[in-house]
Amino acid sequence: MTRTIVESQTKSSVLGFDEPFCVIGERINPTGRKKLAAELEAGNFSTVEKDAVAQVLAGANILDINAGVVYNSNPNPNETEPPLMKKMIELVQSLTETPLCIDSSVPEALEMGLQTATGRPLLNSVTGEEERLEFVLPLVKKYNVPVVAISNDDTGISEDPEVRFAVAKKIVQRASDFGIPAHDVVVDPLVMPVGAMATAGQQVFALVRKLREELGVNTTCGASNVSFGLPNRHGINNAFLPMAMGAGMTSAIMNPVALPITQNKIAEKKAECEAAGIILPDDMDDEAFVTFFSLGSTKPRPGKEMESIRAANLLTNNDPHGGSWINFNKSSFSSGEAGARSGRRGGRRRALTYQETDMYR
Repeated sequence: MTRTIVESQTKSSVLGFDEPFCVIGERINPTGRKKLAAELEAGNFSTVEKDAVAQVLAGANILDINAGVVYNSNPNPNETEPPLMKKMIELVQSLTETPLCIDSSVPEALEMGLQTATGRPLLNSVTGEEERLEFVLPLVKKYNVPVVAISNDDTGISEDPEVRFAVAKKIVQRASDFGIPAHDVVVDPLVMPVGAMATAGQQVFALVRKLREELGVNTTCGASNVSFGLPNRHGINNAFLPMAMGAGMTSAIMNPVALPITQNKIAEKKAECEAAGIILPDDMDDEAFVTFFSLGSTKPRPGKEMESIRAANLLTNNDPHGGSWINFNKSSFSSGEAGARSGRRGGRRRALTYQETDMYR
């Protein structure tokens, strides 16, 4: 039985074919986040703290830590990433017992992360590139940790799934040469955007099955890649994740948090209500308002993708007695709590029903 164990000092997360799907929270990453990058350069870790706590509360099993920010004051990541990785890991470990994933393209940052992290973190990542194999695999063996293996090599990323399988097989074999068992290699078969390649979904499902059946390895992916460039990305991600799970995928690197709705969106919806003649109670706060109109929440909460994953866990018998699903759905909103009222009809005011609110959603 293939089981990949990732541990903090006190907690374990297990990736396996007969285990609940493992969510690796991706939010602690400055790539593409200018505000976070600027904060980190200034020594401000408040967003890291918020992202760590929010992801754990949303259900992340492992937290990915990426220190890949290019400082304006020093653009050399070989100098800036290792100490930043150390600070970020120490901070996150002081906030949560959730196991970590150390994520960097800088070899020195990977080793600094391994020296700093307690327990048995997941290392992200090795590729089929010779230079990367020769540096990362000895680290994996030295620290006895599992590693994410990305299916590209010195020729780049192939659109041919057979080539990506061959690269994954090569990495597993090379890992074996170092005494690293296959169950400690978590293969990322590289999900392509379905908007650019219509067969991307079919390809990855077939590839995951083959990796499971022929190499006996656990798998992961950057879940949101599949929906890149398309509208309603959450809708696509919600469909993709249970299908990938059904094919044998055991984890994903993803954002488990639905970000709070902005004040601008709330103001727009309230203006619509006013224009439609809906009178809202004076004591209705923003959280009650957005919940009543199914707009989301003013606070971070589990994203829709987490709902799909938990439902799939239940349907694949990886949620004994449905306990996780039931707990996830305990928090519900009663229409009576909202107390919204419509405008005058025949000189009377009456409670606005949920059916009536459909036209305003």
